This record gives sequence, structure tokens and C-alpha cells, in this order.
Amino acid sequence: MPDVTHHTADVNGTRLHYVAAGTTGSPILLVHGWPETWWAFRKLIPLLAETHRVFAVDLRGFGDSSHAGDDFSAATLAEDLHHLVAQLGAGPVHVLCQDASGPPVFQFAATHPGDVLSFTGVETTLTGYGLELLADVNHGGSWHVGFLGAPGIPQLLLSGHERDLIAGWAYPMMCRTEGAVTEADLDEFVRSYAGPDGWAGTSGLYRSIFTDNGATRAIAEAHPLTVPVLAVDGVNAGFTAQTLRQVTRGNVTAVQLDGVGHLVAQEAPEALAAALLTFVDAV
Repeated sequence: MPDVTHHTADVNGTRLHYVAAGTTGSPILLVHGWPETWWAFRKLIPLLAETHRVFAVDLRGFGDSSHAGDDFSAATLAEDLHHLVAQLGAGPVHVLCQDASGPPVFQFAATHPGDVLSFTGVETTLTGYGLELLADVNHGGSWHVGFLGAPGIPQLLLSGHERDLIAGWAYPMMCRTEGAVTEADLDEFVRSYAGPDGWAGTSGLYRSIFTDNGATRAIAEAHPLTVPVLAVDGVNAGFTAQTLRQVTRGNVTAVQLDGVGHLVAQEAPEALAAALLTFVDAV
């Protein structure tokens, strides 16, 4: 992408890779889900950067951020974001999370409210509020949630089979918009997950679902979100909004994008940008 610059930040005992674009306006921090990296926002970033400073990060254990260490829990990833925002020096940010990044980004926003101007959740939920139910295959859940959260199993069984899972199963299952994700895009995602310790972040983040022990609910009850909140849903109509209303002190603005699958930023960047810009410019 010619209009982004690549950076690294040594924070909280790890090295994060992030990209930046735009020179004016309030800052927006984009946090990817699974199986994604910052590249999930490749089509969204230019739309936002016309009027805002935009940052998109690879979480610890994902993409081109460090995969070293053994702690990739949601709580640790939340602290990474807190230190990253401080190092960016851009002031509090409008933060957007999607999919599996919901838990760490919520913890970040709830425990460091001074870092956040607004909170946007896209096709996401939280542990204790429905995320763990997605592992229940007998009631509509998916096998991959428990599989990815089983200690050591992703690293043991997925190494060498990254394209089989990502391009062969995950993206066809999640995406409903033909042509939204190209073979070149899949090559980029597969590249990062096929690297050394490529499944470290995935394994740690999904394991947090099963080791949470009520921590997320306790944070939400003690520190509900007080900033403006936007919930954007695609195929899972109302799912994100239902979750965020339970952890927010004020109102939640809900946007439903019909005809869009789970990968909203990749499938409908224009619609997402329009909803996000309308929301953040009113804050």
C-alpha cells in the first residue's frame, strides 16, 4: 500500500508492528480479528485517512509483530494496546475491534478510559457474554473455537497446513462477498500465519476464552464503557449490539449491514467507513 508507512514499537515486553496513514484529524486505531492481520483493513485505511490519522496494528503473536514469549492472553494484549497508544503520542484514540479482538480491546478501553475517545465493535462479542458459547457445536457453535483454544494443538496440527485452513476453510466460510478477498490477499494472510510460531497469538487469544474465569464480566461490571459506542454487524445480525449494550453505561449506536458476511472491513469497506466516520465525527 503506497499511502501507509510501516513502524515497530517496543512496548510491554514485546515488539508490535503497525502501519500509519493520514496526517490530520482525530486518531483511529484499528485492531484485526482472526484469521487476519492489519492487512484486513487494506481497503478501509485509505477511506479513513482522508480526514483522520489512522493506525492499524498486528497484535502480539500475529502478523509481523513479535511471536516470542508464552503470554498471548487477552489481558496482556490489552496492556500492549495501552502502551502502544502512549508511544504513538497521538492522544486518545477512536478504537475499532472486530471478531476475536473484542476481548482484549474491550479490556483495554475499560481499564484505560483515558486512552479512548470512542469504541467500535464489528462482528464481535465478549467472554462471559456469549463468546464462549460459540464453542458449543451442539447449539450452533463452531469446532474451531475449542480447537484453537486447546493448548499446543494449533501449533502441533496446523503447521504446514496454513493455506488449507485459512484459504480452504475459514475465508470461504466467513466471507459472503464474491471477490472481496483475492488470492493475493490470502497469500499475505497465509504468509504471516506460516511464519515461525505463526499460531502463537491465535492459540493464546482463543485459550483466554476458556481461562477467563469471570474476569471480563468483573471488569465490565466495575468499569463499564462510558465513551460513545458503535456496534456494526453483518451476517450475525444484532450480535455485537446485544453484547455491547450489556457492558456500556450509555447508549449504543447500532448499524446493520445487510448482505455482508463476517469479514465486514474486507467485504464492505465503504459502508463501514461511512458508518464509522459519521459516528466518530459526532463524538
